[in-house]
Amino acid sequence: MTNHDEQDTRISDIVGDDAETTFDDCRDKFCDHLERTLQLPFDVTGIEDFRWEEYYVIGPGDPEEHERLRKNRPSFEDIFELLAIERGVYSEWMMCHDEDVAGRVRRKADGKEFHLGLSEIEAVDKKSKNYQLLNDYAVWFANNR
Repeated sequence: MTNHDEQDTRISDIVGDDAETTFDDCRDKFCDHLERTLQLPFDVTGIEDFRWEEYYVIGPGDPEEHERLRKNRPSFEDIFELLAIERGVYSEWMMCHDEDVAGRVRRKADGKEFHLGLSEIEAVDKKSKNYQLLNDYAVWFANNR
């Protein structure tokens, strides 16, 4: 069995394989599972640049301005501590705030707190169970929204 097949099996075990189940129902099942199994707190970072950073990372934005803005905005380059997961939270920092589950995080460098989309973050420790859990959620979310 390949890693991809193993991941598909893990995801199916969480959300089921009923074609009639809605996205919201599956997200709630995944959130319930994450609330039971994640070992909080733990360190996370962005999977890739956050939406506000695209202009600076892949576009013509000024690197110095990016650094200045990072003082008050979360960056995919930061290390955060995931403190909690929360449903129904709106955050300007979440790409899909109306569909995603929020992770309440604290930036380790300065203690500032933000809400980030769980589908946009990953555990720093790639060998941890938390890494696998968040990765499974991100893969499910990206493929089913």
